[in-house]
Amino acid sequence: MSSSPAPAERNMSPLSRGIGWLIGVVWLFYLGQPIGTAWHHPPGVGRTVSLVALAAFALCYVLLFTRIRRIWRAGQGVSASEAWLFLAGLTVLAVSTIPATGGDWLVTLVYVGTAAVLVLPTRVAALVVVLLAAVPVVSPLAVPAWAPDEGVAFAILLAAFAIHGVKRLNTRNNELIAAQAEIHRLAVAGERARTARDLHDILGHSLTVIAVKAELAGRLLEVDPRRAAVEIADLERLSREALADVRTTVGAYREVNLDTELASARTALCAAGIAAELPPTVGELPPERSELFGWAVREAVTNVVRHSGASRCVIGADRNWVEVTDDGAGPSAGAAPPTDVGHGLRGLRERADQLGARLTVGRAGPGGGFRLRVSL
Repeated sequence: MSSSPAPAERNMSPLSRGIGWLIGVVWLFYLGQPIGTAWHHPPGVGRTVSLVALAAFALCYVLLFTRIRRIWRAGQGVSASEAWLFLAGLTVLAVSTIPATGGDWLVTLVYVGTAAVLVLPTRVAALVVVLLAAVPVVSPLAVPAWAPDEGVAFAILLAAFAIHGVKRLNTRNNELIAAQAEIHRLAVAGERARTARDLHDILGHSLTVIAVKAELAGRLLEVDPRRAAVEIADLERLSREALADVRTTVGAYREVNLDTELASARTALCAAGIAAELPPTVGELPPERSELFGWAVREAVTNVVRHSGASRCVIGADRNWVEVTDDGAGPSAGAAPPTDVGHGLRGLRERADQLGARLTVGRAGPGGGFRLRVSL
């Protein structure tokens, strides 16, 4: 499990976190039976060990429940090694309660079964749950003092089935959230495409009129200065109106993020006849990091299209870095790393410095090419 909090968890209110703990604690009412048995056991080492093991068992289960809830919110999973390690720990604690609880320790298997459903794949979890449900029925064969307890076996199966339903519901909710996010992304992309067309139409019309009037004013300067002055005044008015229209239209382009720039990069590289290799997905990033990486991709791809003469461009990205390389001319071997030549790299370096990131530019490799990398 990752130690960093999930974005959804970071955005949760203290009340939501408290509810998560409360839901986990409510499930502990089943432990009342073994706790009561251990509490009334004659004082001694066995009683102490059982009570401590029960307390540790309850705490570990609540921690697992709240942890899984956070992981589900982030749409992540649990590795197999961590899952089996946690189940082994719960089982050891459950068995450690036997000295003072006797056969009542079997109630703890209800929690081990639900934990298995939470952290294991469905088929493996089903096998584990069936084996656990068999324990209360067959264990009296090995320990005659324990009576068969079909009720506990039924509780194990029922609790596992309920948790499986909750798990499936969460999976469907995550899929729905992902679909909604994709719909939103497509809607934004469509709106930006529409805005781009509007911008083209506005500039095309305004600049055409301005060019015609400028040509006319130039011819009238000597023939009819007064009429030329009128045309020049119209030029100023049209220019101001066009500038206002452009400012209004380009408002939608102020937001820059990595996902959008990757999509734009693919389009630009394909249009330039450059083979593009892009990551299929990077995952959710903090807004400021996504914006920085987006600016890096935009600047690098612009340079590849305009100056590199490359036939192939590779873009790689992760949560902590983004890198763009090409197989074009690039700097000569042994040359010093390029400095901030031009406004693009200078502005990108300033953006990287604001987030404490490092901008690296230079030769891609022995075969040539150019590499731009921004890393945290």
